[in-house]
Amino acid sequence: MNQKMKLGIPKGSLQQATVSLFKKAGFNISINERSYVPSIDDSDLELYLLRAQEMPEYVYEGALDCGITGEDWVKERGVSDKIKVVTDLVYAKQGLSHVRWVVAVPEDSAIKNVNDLNGKRVATELLNVTKDYLRKKKVKADVDFSWGATEVKVRVGLADAIVELTETGSSLRANRLKEIATVCESKTQFISNKDAWTDKWKKAKMENISLLLNGALLAEGKVGLKMNVAKKDLKKILNILPAMKNPTISELSNKDWCDVDTIVDESLAKKLIPNLKKAGAQGIIEYPLNKVIY
Repeated sequence: MNQKMKLGIPKGSLQQATVSLFKKAGFNISINERSYVPSIDDSDLELYLLRAQEMPEYVYEGALDCGITGEDWVKERGVSDKIKVVTDLVYAKQGLSHVRWVVAVPEDSAIKNVNDLNGKRVATELLNVTKDYLRKKKVKADVDFSWGATEVKVRVGLADAIVELTETGSSLRANRLKEIATVCESKTQFISNKDAWTDKWKKAKMENISLLLNGALLAEGKVGLKMNVAKKDLKKILNILPAMKNPTISELSNKDWCDVDTIVDESLAKKLIPNLKKAGAQGIIEYPLNKVIY
């Protein structure tokens, strides 16, 4: 019987970004909205679709060998020292950017800083982390768990302040709220059960997945450029190219010409290509990348 590794995929805000990242890494995931058991084209893996908030506990307990979740939920569940972080998965274009949990109050609130929360009511889904933050600030406030629509609660007077997740702050501003403090920052993480990490086969499988996922992330926002360059123009071309490492230079059948390959930020390509052409490059090809592995 083939050995299987149980991997948790986050349901909700991280779901599409996670599925897209796995696809770019070479794994095709199919999710039936009526099932919590997605399929994947890797016979070594069993996938489970769960809320990111629940993932750390299931991984810690061993119900899952590993999973994708937020650093914030690892802290909230109190298992930071009880699981293994295989790798951080961060890239804005994939929807896996750094986020912050902030204290926010109405724009016209008399509350100006965290100390003003003494004796006030705070609503949040990140209950334990918020309580710990306020305790360290020596602030005594009533912290209530919020099941959702947290911004509305402070706006209609059900809470004096909220602790809410934000990336750009646009949602808070749309609800006429202002930040007064940052409780914590968070990033998406690939985590493992500690016992599973000691299993030689599972550890190797997780390391391979991590390698491919990070390769896919590194490739995001970058493109390959390939061109033919006369050797007399090579120095000019190399001075233009902002390569990740030294470009690959190969000699062509015509000894006076060479092929130059490099990787650049996609946003730079539209500026580089005309300059490369003016400097003598010919047959310039821009191509997308799936993975970049060092």
